[in-house]
Amino acid sequence: MTTTYHAASALSDDMLERFEERSPVYDRENRFFAEDFEDLKKAGYLRMPVPKKFGGLGMTLAQCMKETRRLASYAPATALGTNMHVYWCGVASQLHNAGDHSCDWMLDAAGKGAVFAAGHAETGNDLPVLLSTAKAERVDGGYRFTGHKHFGSLSPVWTRLGLHGMDVSDPTKPKIVHAFMPRNSEGYTIKETWDVLGMRATRSDDTVLDGAFVPDKYIARVIPPGVAGVDQFIIGFFTWGLTGFANVYYAIGLRIREVIVEQLKTKTSIALTRPMIYHPEVQHDVAEISMDLEVMGPHVEAIANDWSEGRVGPDWFLRLVAMKHRTVEAVFRIADRALDISGGFGMFKKSELERLFRDARAGKFHPANPLLTHEIVGKLTLGINPDEQPRWG
Repeated sequence: MTTTYHAASALSDDMLERFEERSPVYDRENRFFAEDFEDLKKAGYLRMPVPKKFGGLGMTLAQCMKETRRLASYAPATALGTNMHVYWCGVASQLHNAGDHSCDWMLDAAGKGAVFAAGHAETGNDLPVLLSTAKAERVDGGYRFTGHKHFGSLSPVWTRLGLHGMDVSDPTKPKIVHAFMPRNSEGYTIKETWDVLGMRATRSDDTVLDGAFVPDKYIARVIPPGVAGVDQFIIGFFTWGLTGFANVYYAIGLRIREVIVEQLKTKTSIALTRPMIYHPEVQHDVAEISMDLEVMGPHVEAIANDWSEGRVGPDWFLRLVAMKHRTVEAVFRIADRALDISGGFGMFKKSELERLFRDARAGKFHPANPLLTHEIVGKLTLGINPDEQPRWG
């Protein structure tokens, strides 16, 4: 087979074809996308945002998101899992380009093959990253972390786990501590808990921290909790993370339209003389799918382009969470509508639509979830400080 690469792309056509073949197998067997991961690593996909001086491809957020969409069109879970690594590299790259070299070590490590993952989701914390139920305790030479982290995508392969905890040694001045724990650290356990509805191949297992030590050289930030602590590290984290999520699900929406249109061209009924594409209600539903896609496409691209070209204003966080929310909500509508017009076949496990429907549902769980999105957008629009206490009365 001839290997074909698109301009400025780490993804070849034959590579993507292999990913497409493996995707339903990973889902069915509930196992990590190990073969995809090795292919992507060799192709340089994991080094997309890393500056060339550190051995990367030097891609902007906008360029990386085009690659993310392309990958997600063939293997959504693979794209979602690798997004966790890509966004950490993107954050470090963004800081470096702005003259902040505090995370250059991450770029050097990524250029040499390190794999970064995220350990932020916690039970009882609806403000991920900004608050924490995990404990960060200052000790000689670093911090010890204790807590239970969920949704740790890339659990089988990460070499550095990005995590955070709360230092309450001074109750009047609590701090959020952001760190990157090496895999050879002591004091943590990965629990194989990942048996879920969709995005199964990400293997987002739990990580239990029991006094895990992280040295000072891997402490990225010690900042105030809540919005008061938001700096370029935090806003970069949310920008790269949420824009990546949105592009993965946008790609799912595009793929769903491809699949359902092809199905409908040959779907017939005994009551009709022509295929179902001539049924007016089918045309109506397909039109709704296309109109949703027409809205979300320019939205996700505008956010990525504005960030890449420096068009970031005081309303950035509002724009960011609104974009992610509107995209994942619309994609799930598309998935649901496609199953309706697919008919009974869409219920079968062998149907690609069945898997895409389950994968699409996962989008609502990623931060910011619908509850938090509406809180953030509503408060910022009304001029209310999101840190104002009590939050709800």
